[in-house]
Amino acid sequence: MPTSPAQTTIYQRPAELLQQLIRFNTTNPPGNELACVTYINTLLTEAGFQTTILASEPARPNLITRLRGSGNAPPLLLQGHVDVVTTEKQSWQQPPFAANETDGYIWGRGALDMKGAVAMMIAALLRAKAEDILLPGDVVLTVLSDEEAGGTLGAQFLVDRHPELFKDIRYALGEFGGFSLHFGGKKFYPIQVLEKQICWLKATVRGPGGHGSIPMRGGAAAKLGYMLQELDKHRLPLHSTPILQQMVENMAAVIPAPLGPQMLQLLNPAQAQLALNALGTQKSLIEPLLYNTANVTIIHGGSKINVIPSEIVCEIDGRLLPGFSPRDMIDELQQLIGTDVELEVVRYDQGQAKPNMGFYETLVTILHEADPDSTPIPLLTPAVTDGRFFSRLGIQTYGFTPMNLPPDFNFLQTVHAADERIPVEAMEFGTHAIYEALRRNKA
Repeated sequence: MPTSPAQTTIYQRPAELLQQLIRFNTTNPPGNELACVTYINTLLTEAGFQTTILASEPARPNLITRLRGSGNAPPLLLQGHVDVVTTEKQSWQQPPFAANETDGYIWGRGALDMKGAVAMMIAALLRAKAEDILLPGDVVLTVLSDEEAGGTLGAQFLVDRHPELFKDIRYALGEFGGFSLHFGGKKFYPIQVLEKQICWLKATVRGPGGHGSIPMRGGAAAKLGYMLQELDKHRLPLHSTPILQQMVENMAAVIPAPLGPQMLQLLNPAQAQLALNALGTQKSLIEPLLYNTANVTIIHGGSKINVIPSEIVCEIDGRLLPGFSPRDMIDELQQLIGTDVELEVVRYDQGQAKPNMGFYETLVTILHEADPDSTPIPLLTPAVTDGRFFSRLGIQTYGFTPMNLPPDFNFLQTVHAADERIPVEAMEFGTHAIYEALRRNKA
């Protein structure tokens, strides 16, 4: 386990700070973020910060600290989690918790999601403290547990139980955005401004049960098969949301023909399928942003091999576009799979319907200055982040953890996967960009 001696200049070496964080195994479940948060707390207190530790469970703490500004701008929130997803059954070239530096990369679970970003935030905050600059507004750093398992013990706990800590905050920087993306021969920096909403469902199919030796037609298994086939063959209806429209139009404006004009067809329901096909392997970036989606992830049915089950239950990971409701999800699914399937919503995390873009142009300017040949774009992400909890307090989270990545590095295919890693140079790039965001906070 890493130690935490006085490291008064570690903010100048964000990659080294990341290595320290990766070496704490915070795989969630079970999480066990305590040692990692304690290390961060030591760094901050040795630098002169006053910190607050709050936990719903002792081994799953959250840390909050504040750097005072001049009061000329509202406080700015930096929020990031230190738990990580599992490495089980993955084959890694480097040990996932060794944090080795090899070939110019820091390798390890959490390098991208999101200990790398947390290290950037901490380094930027420590730099502002060390340089004794008076920022326009306070900066509130919140280090969170439990994001990868739903955020119940982390952001949700703080928002529900300690909302006073976030009083007067309008904007936050968090995950999932700011990484460079090469698309259609051009370089983009997606800045997340909205995210889809969790809408998890239980689907139940029923039919006659019986002895496994007697042929069965039209039973629960057959109905399940029909449902799975329909979900596999067909999408739910296309919806063009304002943010997706802005994202596509900004990309199409700089991508040369024929791909640029073809991208605009994504916004036309009659042409969207052909336009998606034209994107080839890159369509995975756009496709989930055009539809509400539903993926069967867990199936429960039957308990004995010689008994035909009369009931099979599926768990469905549903994701709703901004502004849509669980009723919309159920209606769209029933139009596709019929009413023989009983659908029940088991979890709905309501998200923002519209973004507050008040700090967006500042972030665009920072990225333009750092990488002039790139195009920042607004991003709607198909996943969810802790930003959905802070939005309940009226806080707009921007996914802004900038990483200038090589053209052949695919962020979306590397995050949560084996060989997760981040270039050392990207750590320095992102730390500077976040530092500039602290300096340019405005009313």
